[in-house]
Amino acid sequence: MGRAYQNRKVAMAKTAATKTKVYSKYGREIYVCAKSAGTDPGGNLTLRGLIDRAKKDQVPSHVIEKALEKAKGGSGEDFAQARYEGYGPGGCKVIVDCLTDNPNRTFGDVRLCFTKTKSKIGTPGTVLHLFDHTAILAFDHDDEDAVLEVLLAADVDATDIESEAGKITVFTPPADHIKARQALTHAFPGIDFDVDEVQFLPKSATPISGDDEVLFEKFMDMLNDLEDVQNVYHDAEF
Repeated sequence: MGRAYQNRKVAMAKTAATKTKVYSKYGREIYVCAKSAGTDPGGNLTLRGLIDRAKKDQVPSHVIEKALEKAKGGSGEDFAQARYEGYGPGGCKVIVDCLTDNPNRTFGDVRLCFTKTKSKIGTPGTVLHLFDHTAILAFDHDDEDAVLEVLLAADVDATDIESEAGKITVFTPPADHIKARQALTHAFPGIDFDVDEVQFLPKSATPISGDDEVLFEKFMDMLNDLEDVQNVYHDAEF
């Protein structure tokens, strides 16, 4: 696509251990979403999109069903969102989003990832203003005008639309994410979203190389190994 963006999915090595971690993260996110807004995907459109992404990432159905059943029971852990910001190797900007049942433990674990890779964790707002919070929908289509017409008719604020090599990418404010998804799904039956997420997009890039690149890979591996970490966004450019 013409505009670079950070995909929320971690780079998956083809190992059972890594897949298990990905499944666990999806299971936790589905559980929290279902518990807070209902377990019926028909009424909880955020949940529906999340389940669709999980299936696309080959999360087994029993993992999804277990998370939904757990949410229906009303018991289980109480997870809270936690966000940490700071500077990674080479001065790149980093945002780490977590779901945790123990904020003190999670903060300590994330801080250790920073300190062990010559990075610096900051206070809330340290780098957040250097990213755009936006929803992204990408799918196969070749008529940008038709897509724009659908979004305008649905009163969706499309901040940007890109068309490249038969692929349309729509950027909207997070508040318009579900409305945009519904409008596109209704207008183009059978649409298959390659990307259907809310992300933090860096406004600029920080080039890193050499030892900083090695440290950055270690930094990302350490963060992705943490069970509480859901998403990592950064502006590093190799």
